[in-house]
Amino acid sequence: MMATTTRLGLPLLEAGQAQKEIWHNEALALIDLAVQAEVLAVGLDAPPGAPVTGACWVVGARPTGAWQGQAGALAGWTDGGWRFVTPVEGMATWDRGTRTLVRYADGRWRAAAAVASPSGGATIDAEARSALADLLAALRAQGVIA
Repeated sequence: MMATTTRLGLPLLEAGQAQKEIWHNEALALIDLAVQAEVLAVGLDAPPGAPVTGACWVVGARPTGAWQGQAGALAGWTDGGWRFVTPVEGMATWDRGTRTLVRYADGRWRAAAAVASPSGGATIDAEARSALADLLAALRAQGVIA
């Protein structure tokens, strides 16, 4: 059995192993999916029909076809076909479709929390409200909140 890393399951090279470049390249392909991850959509159950090399998705809860058995994984299309990275607690990815950050926590992918803008109230403090609105706008622009 091939030795792998603990967190991402990347293949490790072994002493005397033939064709080490194959295993090294596989590890690089998986790292490319996981580090600074960006996906086109979260929760897709069926793989797209004509994926572009380098495109990634978060697999949904009931995957079908080539994604079967990969629920919740990051799925990326490479020159060598589909590659999957099993998420670990705290892993994050940018969802290009919704322009938000999603994070893997407690066994599922969670979108950034929505925070309502300030309004109303008996006493209006214009400076505090303005500062809070600016803070919320900055956090939304960074995809930290929706």
